[in-house]
Order: sequence, then C-alpha cells, then structure tokens
Amino acid sequence: QSTRDAYGIALKRVGAMNKNVVVLDADLSGSTRSKQFGAECPDRFFNMGIMEANLVGAAAGLARSGKIPFISSFASFVINKGFDQLRVAVAFSGMNVKVVATHAGISIGEDGPSQMGIEDVALACALPGFIVCVPADEHATRALVRAAAAHRGPVYIRVGRPKAPVVYAAEDQFEFGKARTLRDGRDIALIANGLLVAEALVAADTLSERGIAAMVLDCHTVKPLDRSAVAEAARLCGAVVTAEEHLLSGGLGAAVAQALGELAPVPLEQVGIRDTYAESATPDQLMRKYGLTAPDIVSAAERALARKAGRG
Repeated sequence: QSTRDAYGIALKRVGAMNKNVVVLDADLSGSTRSKQFGAECPDRFFNMGIMEANLVGAAAGLARSGKIPFISSFASFVINKGFDQLRVAVAFSGMNVKVVATHAGISIGEDGPSQMGIEDVALACALPGFIVCVPADEHATRALVRAAAAHRGPVYIRVGRPKAPVVYAAEDQFEFGKARTLRDGRDIALIANGLLVAEALVAADTLSERGIAAMVLDCHTVKPLDRSAVAEAARLCGAVVTAEEHLLSGGLGAAVAQALGELAPVPLEQVGIRDTYAESATPDQLMRKYGLTAPDIVSAAERALARKAGRG
C-alpha cells in the first residue's frame, strides 16, 4: 500500500474517534486520499479549491477556534504556495495544524518536475515549532497520523504515491523524535527514511554477503532528529551513510551531518538528490538515474568504509 493510501485510512479513523478533527483539501482529495474522510464526515470536510495559501490560512483559523485541522495537497503545492501562511499563520502563531503532503519526491514518476516535491522537507524543517516526519510504509504512516492528531502543535508528514514495501508490523509503535533500529551492525550505520528505508535494508543484505555488518536506522522524524540515536550509531560503527528521496540540502542528511559534527564526527556519505530537478520517467527509472537505490547505498557504504579505514 502507498503511504498516501495509508494516510486516507488513518485520517478517516482519527476523525471517527475525535469530532474536533476537520479536513481541508485543495481540490485534490482523490489523489491525496482525504476524500475518504469527506465521504464519512462531509460536515467536517472542506474543499478550498486550487488555493493553497487560503487552505493554510483557513486551517489556522479553525485551529484557533479549537479544531484539529488536517490539510492535504501535493508536497510541491502546499509547502511552496502556502509557505508564507505556514510561516506566519501556523508556525509563528503556534497553531495546531497538521500538514500532510502527498506525491512527494521523484517517485511519483511521469508527472514531471513541476509536481515533484523535492525541497519540501528542508522548507518544513525551517519552520520553528514544526515536527517533520517521513514514514517508511503504511504502518508507520498510520501510527504517525494518529500521533499527529494527539500532538499539540504543527506537524508536517510527507507521504508518497507508489506502493511502499512493508517494513513494520501493524502493532509497531512510533514516537516523534525517536528513531527505530531495524537491523543491528557494528561496521557501518545506514540512516534512512521514507522509501529509502526498504532500500537500506536491501543494501544491508548485500553488505552482509560481503562480510560487512550494517546497522539500519529509520529516522522517520527529521525534526526533531533523534540525535542521541544517530550519535550512538556513529560511535558504534565509525561510519555513516544517509539515504533519502529529497535534495541533499536541508533534508535528513543535512540534519544528521549537523548532529555528527557536534556529537560524533565520523566519515559520512550521503545518498539523495544532488542539486537538480528530475525528469519525467517511470518511478524505477528515476530512482535509478538519480542514485536512490540499494546499489547506490552499497556504493556509498563502501566509500565511507574506505575513509574509515584510512584508504579514502
């Protein structure tokens, strides 16, 4: 199941449990899957039209009146077109607004660069007071949507279009700012989020076949980052690779690099989108071309291990 599908299911459930939950969409409820909530709770669902700035402003007003608004649109639209309102009406004012951005990254495929949110995590992390999450699969998404509804304050959750490999069990628990260790290892730490978590697990299998024990850490919350878990992994393994479906500027890799620089400097290699917009192609073609696959993580691990050994 895609993480956007999981969002639609979780949203409907939290709405059934809490009558203060309201949902706003920008004329994309079929794509964002918020239409499921609208079908169940039409009196608490508002289509704001193709006006993302107004979408955010209205949500801030509803939050000020005691409601718990979830707003949905494509990542490239809600964060870019609504940034001024997110900054002033939500972040500065500390409003209890939940932003769920769908169709994030380049894995949306053929829709092309105008639809691909690749800078959204950096922009969301720049908003003071925001929690920023990138779940790996359907189970993580449902859990983090529930956590967002319960949390008092603004939350940004990034979800995607393609089906995501299942990483977790339905009963697994998640907490904002607490990373999940998916595999133990002492040679190198692979720190990932979103679709790249599954790729990191595949990469760890490949490295294991070469006699390299790789730890896999899912930092589903980029902000606040689990700095203690990141530093502990670095001290234990002595080398780190980050992997994300986002520009290297301002995303998970940047957050990890800052934490390591302050707490545990070790060789660090980063897998991500390198200062470019992508093309229009199939998701698999794009992930390969822009270096976001398990083999790319393996190559980065080999570079980091060479530096660790003093050869690079």
